[in-house]
Amino acid sequence: MKRIVHIAKIFVLGLLALTAASCGVSKVKDIKITSVDFKYITPTSSRSLDAVLLLGIDNPAPTIKVSSLEGTVSYKEREIAIVKAEDITLQKKTTQVYEVPCSASLVDGVSLLSLLPIFAGSADGLTANVKLHAAIKNGPGTDLVFNDLNILNFTR
Repeated sequence: MKRIVHIAKIFVLGLLALTAASCGVSKVKDIKITSVDFKYITPTSSRSLDAVLLLGIDNPAPTIKVSSLEGTVSYKEREIAIVKAEDITLQKKTTQVYEVPCSASLVDGVSLLSLLPIFAGSADGLTANVKLHAAIKNGPGTDLVFNDLNILNFTR
């Protein structure tokens, strides 16, 4: 469960960092994640799960819409899961908890049994690639891509 929270954090932190870098609004860099938790996690099969991420965010910036959030998680350079999240709109100048529905599926050739060493040990070797579209208010926005984000950096 703790590793799932760390993986979720990497996607969210990547999202916020990319939004801040691309939008050019000075207050965007002040957006903070105040909490990360799960409302629920439901296995949908032996190879996938659905979850609702409870994401506390302090947003002093204008309204930001984040869409098309998806990515992959890799362990020691081998892709192990595909993660997708529904769109989220960060309301301007608020601190609130957002419910973000998301899903994860294991890639072909990866089993839950093969992931046990990851959950039993360190997050060392876990990386993520994240793609998303971010826009301030109803603007055109931009597509953002982050590759090889080291999950260990977000678990400290």
